[in-house]
Amino acid sequence: MKLTHLFSIAVIFVCTTVAWWLLGGIITQRTSQVSYQTGDSVSGRWGPSLLQKHPTARFIASNGSRVVLQPAKSDVKVQIAYQPVKMGLLWHRTYGVKFSGDYTFTNTTAITQTLNIDFDLPTGNTLLDKIHFSLGEGGGARRSVAAPQDGMITDTVQLAPGESIPVSVSYECRGMDFWSYAFADASRIRDFTLTMSTDFSDVNFPISSPTDRKPADKGMELVWKYEDAISAPGIGMEMPRELNAGPVAAQISFYAPLSLLLFFMVIIITAISRGVALHPVNYFFLAAGFFAFPLLFSYMLDVVPVHLSFGIAAAVSLLLVCGYLRAAAGGFLFRVAVVAQTAYMVLFSYSFFFKGLTGLTLTLGGIVTLGVLMALTAKVDWSQKLGAVSPRLA
Repeated sequence: MKLTHLFSIAVIFVCTTVAWWLLGGIITQRTSQVSYQTGDSVSGRWGPSLLQKHPTARFIASNGSRVVLQPAKSDVKVQIAYQPVKMGLLWHRTYGVKFSGDYTFTNTTAITQTLNIDFDLPTGNTLLDKIHFSLGEGGGARRSVAAPQDGMITDTVQLAPGESIPVSVSYECRGMDFWSYAFADASRIRDFTLTMSTDFSDVNFPISSPTDRKPADKGMELVWKYEDAISAPGIGMEMPRELNAGPVAAQISFYAPLSLLLFFMVIIITAISRGVALHPVNYFFLAAGFFAFPLLFSYMLDVVPVHLSFGIAAAVSLLLVCGYLRAAAGGFLFRVAVVAQTAYMVLFSYSFFFKGLTGLTLTLGGIVTLGVLMALTAKVDWSQKLGAVSPRLA
């Protein structure tokens, strides 16, 4: 192969790389634009990430100081139903939550106290439904009619020394991405239990892990239990990660030059070792066939499911590249191209669907390629093929 041909192939590769990077930039811009346009719309309808604060009670001591009480006992139940919404190329991780909490407050002083019981509601543009807030139990229970002020329900009750009162709170609402439960800093939490039920098993705890977990119907049942804790960590649940087609398509386009580089290496070395003459124009058409894959994949995503789009785009590119190489160079290079393109383009690109596999896939592919090429060309006389001096065996 002439050096001018190698230079021409290098120019073709560079130009194709620039085109791929431009395509990746366009896909990223489209994705960002859709995210900006739809994010506020979805958040407005579903609400933001939800934070539920642990309730408190307060009273004024005889010396005029303000005293804050934590519940003596807490039994919280949370049901999360994952309901993702797709807008354009992006999935938004929306969910519905049913919250219920049974708390007990106790007057630990030696005199009768008037307690103001405060319960913070989730903040933000959140639709709260079926709100229930009651004090007492049995026939003596009364449902609070206090209207929320500044995102908080406050009601007043008078307790004798050592007297306790149960407080029950429940509501339903919707949010996005994340649900959390928080305690006041450095507070002492006693006899606290939170039981969370999910309808998904792909659970992620970014704050603290549960003390117990077990599979439930279509999901998990998770329990956080604190018997007597100071500065107890909060509790959180992150919604499952969805496969967003836009970022995947952009990554495939940005990293596509690596696939083409390995493919060209295999074809060039195989063609030289087999004495097959390929012109730079042939490599131009091969590069164009490779470029068709991310181009078709990225623009099919608007109307076709992501995995089906990937399969169709990959099949079209394989047909273009391998079919052309069969017509131009014969059956042997065709078989080599099918294996090489499937490995470097299809499998490598599909690794972007799985977090953390891309680097390993590329590394293994490069090592296997090196081993196969070394085995196939070990006995090739490169001085005859390329006109250079080859080492002589002793």
